[in-house]
Amino acid sequence: MHEMSITQGIIELCLDHAGGRRVRSLDVEIGELSSVVPEAIEFCFEACSRETLMEGARLNIIRVPGMGQCLDCRQETPLSELYGSCRLCGSNRVSIVTGEELRVREIEVDD
Repeated sequence: MHEMSITQGIIELCLDHAGGRRVRSLDVEIGELSSVVPEAIEFCFEACSRETLMEGARLNIIRVPGMGQCLDCRQETPLSELYGSCRLCGSNRVSIVTGEELRVREIEVDD
């Protein structure tokens, strides 16, 4: 389960930026096309944050839908898979615009 190591990386990043303060909450963006399972991150978060300054922090996962731009008709099209096709013209020449994100967007720490 690669989500365990991803969750550990998220926690290390937040602790580094918290400067020794307790983390109350964090917002994490996970793209629909990122191959990361949000539910697995949620499951791993409690175990990985135990006995750290993040224990008890609220994890808010923001799911980012997949969106692409067709290179033929130039229209944006929703994507549910990495190699999707344009819903307007059917072309397979689609460039991904959003959906591959995996980032910590914000952390809230104690004063």
